[in-house]
Amino acid sequence: MLNILVLCTGNSARSILGEALLNTPELNKGKFRGFSAGSQPLGQVNPGAIRLLSSYGYDTDCFHSKSWDVFSSAEAPAIDIVITVCDNAANEACPLFSGAAIKSHWGLPDPAAEPSERSAKAFEQVYQRLRAGIEQLAALPLEALASAELKRELEKISATL
Repeated sequence: MLNILVLCTGNSARSILGEALLNTPELNKGKFRGFSAGSQPLGQVNPGAIRLLSSYGYDTDCFHSKSWDVFSSAEAPAIDIVITVCDNAANEACPLFSGAAIKSHWGLPDPAAEPSERSAKAFEQVYQRLRAGIEQLAALPLEALASAELKRELEKISATL
C-alpha cells in the first residue's frame, strides 16, 4: 500500500479534499492511503471544504490543517508519492517536499479564493477534478510500476486535470 501526501501551502482546502478522496475505499481499492499537509498551514480547515465533504457523507472531524513537519519524524509513515495541488497560474508559492518520494504537480485553482457566491461551485469543481485524478491513479497497476514509470503516469494524470 502506497502512502500519498497531498501538499499545499495552507492545508485548508484542496489538500484536505485530496486526502479525503484518497482515503475513500471505493476509490483507492486498497492500493493507497492519503495524507495532507501544508508548508504554512492555516490551522483550520476551510468551512467550504467541510461543507462539501459533509454533503458527500464524510466524517469531517478527522480533518485538520497541519504542517508537513509531522511527516519528517521517525514515527511518521514513509511517504511514497507527494502530489502538490497549488495553482501555478495564480502565482502561488508551491511547497517543495525534500523527501525521496515521487513528486507530481496537479495544479488546481484555490476554491477558497473565490467570492462567496461562487465558492460552493469552485469547491465542487476542485473536488471533481481531484476525484478524476485519483480514479485514474487507482486504475494503474501500481505494484507493477517502477518509480520512473509511476512518475510518468502521474504526469499524464496531471495533464488531464
